[in-house]
This record gives sequence, C-alpha cells and structure tokens, in this order.
Amino acid sequence: MDALSSSFLSTFSTKKNLRRQTLPPKPTIITNVRIEEKPSSTTTTTTSTTPKTTPPRTTKPQSSSSSSLRNVTAIRRRVTSPTLPGMIFNAFDDIINNFIDPPLRSSVDPKLVLSDNFAPVTDELPPTECTITHGSLPPCLDGAYIRNGPNPQFLPRGPYHLFDGDGMIHSLRIRQKKPPILCSRYVKTYKFSVEKEAGHPVLPNVFSGFNGVVPSAARGALSAARIFIGQYNPANGIGLANTSLAFFADRLFALGESDLPYEVRVTPEGDIQTIGRHDFDGKLSMSMTAHPKIDPNTGEAFAFRYGPIPPFLTYFYFDKNGEKQPDVPIFSMSRPSFLHDFAITKKYAVFADIQIGMNPMEMIVGGGSPVGSDPSKVSRLGVLPRYAKDEGEIRWFDVPGFNIVHAINAWDEDDAVVMVAPNILSVEHTLERMELVHGLVEKVRIDLKSGIVSRSPMSASNLDFGVINPAYVGRRNRYVYAAIGDPMPKIAGVVKLDLEAADDQRRGECTVARRMFGDGCYGGEPFFVAKDVAEEEDDGYVVSYVHNEKSGESTFWVMDAKSPELDIVAEVKLPRRVPYGFHGLFVKETNLRKRA
Repeated sequence: MDALSSSFLSTFSTKKNLRRQTLPPKPTIITNVRIEEKPSSTTTTTTSTTPKTTPPRTTKPQSSSSSSLRNVTAIRRRVTSPTLPGMIFNAFDDIINNFIDPPLRSSVDPKLVLSDNFAPVTDELPPTECTITHGSLPPCLDGAYIRNGPNPQFLPRGPYHLFDGDGMIHSLRIRQKKPPILCSRYVKTYKFSVEKEAGHPVLPNVFSGFNGVVPSAARGALSAARIFIGQYNPANGIGLANTSLAFFADRLFALGESDLPYEVRVTPEGDIQTIGRHDFDGKLSMSMTAHPKIDPNTGEAFAFRYGPIPPFLTYFYFDKNGEKQPDVPIFSMSRPSFLHDFAITKKYAVFADIQIGMNPMEMIVGGGSPVGSDPSKVSRLGVLPRYAKDEGEIRWFDVPGFNIVHAINAWDEDDAVVMVAPNILSVEHTLERMELVHGLVEKVRIDLKSGIVSRSPMSASNLDFGVINPAYVGRRNRYVYAAIGDPMPKIAGVVKLDLEAADDQRRGECTVARRMFGDGCYGGEPFFVAKDVAEEEDDGYVVSYVHNEKSGESTFWVMDAKSPELDIVAEVKLPRRVPYGFHGLFVKETNLRKRA
C-alpha cells in the first residue's frame, strides 16, 4: 500500500512558520540505538554535493527475510553522547510509548507490521553487481529501474505503521553487455539527517503516533519542546520522501506528500545521491503530491497539495523547464479529504473528493487515527480545466461510493471525461485493516453536457497499483497492468486488463493476461517499459522486484507485456533482499545523463 502521506501535518513545515515474526525482547538499550548501517556520504538539503562513488562490489545474499530484524544483535551504539535535554526527552518518549500509548493494535504493532519482507534492511547497499539467472535483458532496458519505499532507520520505540518508514531507494542500473548494478540508499531528508545525527527518533511517526487525544497531546507537546530548544526546525521539512519517484524538468525526484520533493541522482556507476530538498526557486511551499502527472508530449508536470485548513486543495503545474506556475486554490472542496492521487486529460485535471478525510471524533471517542472514513459523505469528482487560472470553472459530480486512492488514467471523449481507477471497497479499513480492503477497478464516464455519470467494472479481482504505458498518460489507452492483492498489502502477481474488451462486453471481466509470482513469492507495483521501436501500445515489458519469502532471495523480473501469460523473458538475482515498497519508475540512460 502506498505511504498515503502525512499531508495533514505538512502545514507546519512552511518556511514562513515554523505473518508474523517474533521480535527480540525490547530492552532499554534498543530505545536509543540506530540500526547498523555502513558509513555513507550524506548530502545536505541546501547544497548540491557529489559524494565519492563506491565501485561495484559483490556481496553474499542475505540469508532470509526472517533474519532481518534479528540483526538487532548487530546494533551498535552511536558514539555521540546525548545532551541532558535529549536524555530527558527520550525518557518522556519511552513513557509515552510504553505506558500512555503502547503498540496494542495489530496495525501499529511493529512485531507484525515489520514481519517477513516488510522488515527493513539494516544498512545501505553500495553499487553491487548482480547475476542474470534467466534469459537476457531487452535492449530497451537501458537505464535504471528505481523504486521507493519505507525503511525505518531505527527500530520502532513504540507504535509503527507501514507508511511511517524513512524513504529508501532501490535502483537497478542496467547497461547492455555489463552486469546489472543494485544500489540501496536512504533519501537524505532533513528529518533523516537530524535523527541520524541524534542517534534516535526526534519527531513521532505520523500514522501511528497520533491515535487518540492523550497520545496525540503527549507527542505533540514533546515535539514542540524539541523544536523550542532547537533540536529540530520544521521549516526545513518534516517529510520522509518514501512514497514514489518522478522524472520531469530533467530532474529525478523522490516524493512524499508531507514535504517538498527531494532531488536525487543515479550516477554512471549506479550509486544514488541525494542532491537536496527542491522548492523550485522558492515558488513551491509546504508540500506536493507524490503522484504528479507528466504529459509525455508537452513535458509539463501537473500536481497539487492538500491539507487540514482551507484551501483544502491547491492545484498547480510546472512547464517543461520546471518553472512552477501560480497556485489555483480550490475552495469549493469544503472539507479536508484524503486526496492522494488524481488524473489529467488533455483538457482537464480530475480530483476525487472521497469518504476518507479528517475524522477528529474517531480520534477523540474511539482512540483511532485522525484520518478516517465518513460513511455519510457522498463521494464526488471535480473536473477543472488543466490550465485554469482560478477555480471558477471547476464542476463537481456526485459519484456515490467511489473512493479512489490511486488513479490509473483519464482522457477526453467527445463531450465527456473518462477516468479509470480502483474503487476501494470497505473504505473504513483503509488504514487499520488493509487486508480487508478490496480494490475494484472501474471506468467512470462523466457526460459534461448532461451531467450524467456512468460506471463500469473492469475486473472483479482485488487490484491496485495500476499502471499504463507512460506515453498514453492523459489520452485514451487500452491496456492496464495492475498488482493482485493477496490480500493487500502483499502482492501475489500481475494482471493485464484490456479496457476495449470491457467496452465490447459492456460489463464483466476484462483480464487478458495474468502472471502469479509463485508459492511464497510476492512482488510490488508493476511498471511498463516500452520497446525502443513500439508499433502498438503493449509493445514492451512489465518489470518488478519479486521476493521469495521461503528462500529469502529477491529478484528482478522482466515480463513480456504482449504474451497471454506475461512470460518471463529475464530474471536477475539480486545480491540481497529488497523489502516490499511503494512506487517506482524506469528512467532511460539518456535521461540519467542529463543530470550527470
């Protein structure tokens, strides 16, 4: 599941204002130690630096995922002596985590959340050669497959949610006639760097740290005290950059929607460098969605941010040179909604005002998260001209029960707008019981003349993380590649949907290809890479990291997108385990060189 962002707290980071795995016992020593990692260069968030590149090396694969948290025996103390205020604050933090708000619920119990391949890897991996164990890598895979995800640098001191980990990028650098190179590096966010230097967490986890009034008040007061004495400056960012990646304006960004983008770079040797937090010449403030949409024809990037105070939604875009255009506040969104993703067409931007949003009563009465569901709310879609200067032309259309977390694509069709997205059923379980969530892919058509909204199911399977050929973003496409939940957040395979088949049948299943990863094997979000010379939309390959929980080994799969069973044409054995993550992309060699 996606990081789902901590945007509701991002308002405070502006420049103007301030199944199971047994964990070892939790002795006091663990509350103030850091997961061991090998020394690495840390770039600042204000200055572009070029760390020394580590040459490719060969390592033995990690034995199994079950050993990942047992590596606590290898944890070492930091040599930095804590200050007296730091010791006092950590003592209060222990009281909160052990007595006021211990991790009692399964959704925030680190022994459960960080089990199997969700467990973090305990150090960064410098560029390391991999072995191709099956087939050969197609010529179009000339560049890097890069995927983001949560990987906490510290063992959790209390409640921990899957979405709360520090961002770690896993990049597979591919060059013809050379061994693939895997590299895993943290995104050196301001939060990561401050906490690494301190040797312990400084700010609480967002999704697990603010459940209930008393825990929220206690952690909020402790955070305020740390900020007051100068231990942390929220003006420099509070985000984790753990959700996704995007390439536009000749730059590669690591994204998490509670903060600004962080520019990163993949070196010719395959290393990953954090260049720094990027505000687009001071024009981007507060935060930005982790799912910007890049028009493949114009090079423009369309984005938004959302938050807990009006305007609850703000839309903007960047031209092909990365110049940010003025904000368009959307005041007609009258209450805060959990707006994680959206879609664009050639004419419009399409936003979903769903039943997930701020739910303070659940936090006050039920002790749950401040982000919750409202079953009385009617979901709706907003259609705004994509070059609008203000919200005067936005139109809202009721779409009852349509709750999307991710959008797959949208396009213009005569006097209508069509959107394809997984509709999240049992929306009340989205954050707490993800295994109960079912994503039903639907096609929604909005007739802009009559206002009539029609809906068609595309597949009955539990699907999410749907992707398309990137060349078709914003225009009508035929094929969708989506991850199969088994249940979510574990992904057991990939399906290919033919949207035209659904049109022919008018209803029913439009799955035309399926590839299961195998017994005990789970993967991640698929990504489509087109052939260098593609005559049809599906001329290309579907790629993903796949992990075998029985052997503890991780691999990189390349599947033929046109074959009826998504045949595996190449498989790369990775030198160590790659934890499950969120979103990624493939960046061509020609684009990687633009920032060399």
